[in-house]
Amino acid sequence: MSHLTAGRRSGLQRLRELISEGGGLLAGLLDGDGPAAGDGRPGPGELAATGPRAQGRREEYELLVEAIYEGYLLHYGEPRVVRAAEADLGLLAGDRLYAIGLARLVALGDTAAVAELADTITLSALAHGAQAPELADAVWRAGALAVGWGPDERHSRAKRMVLEGDAGALDAMRTSAAELPAPR
Repeated sequence: MSHLTAGRRSGLQRLRELISEGGGLLAGLLDGDGPAAGDGRPGPGELAATGPRAQGRREEYELLVEAIYEGYLLHYGEPRVVRAAEADLGLLAGDRLYAIGLARLVALGDTAAVAELADTITLSALAHGAQAPELADAVWRAGALAVGWGPDERHSRAKRMVLEGDAGALDAMRTSAAELPAPR
């Protein structure tokens, strides 16, 4: 657990509570085991919450980015909070989580972060379509950091490279994320 989440509920715990409180079909898909422990690295929500753009609203940024990322995982990966036995139901649940996270971000009035996360969703889908899951992971890391810290020209260039299918896109995206200030 990082110092950001030490002593408080994690973004995944709060996401689980949000889904449970909302009831309905999505709440019925909550994994009974609770949030997965992860690999020890900060998740996208925590990365976004470390930046100065999230100051004063860190828990909200962490929650909404984790909701969007969980939606992405329902589409392409191994979700941590929600489990759907049927693929179609997983896609619908993922779409709902995308909507929940983006609606919360819109309520904060952060249109730049809405655009960044929309790009992140699009670029990671393109990476998966190209059978490049490492690129998708790099897109999420860089996108989450750009939400918290703001994008720069390196990040914009890396996003263009992904869109163009450039062979150097993975290195560019990793460099984009690595050159942002270290999470605090």
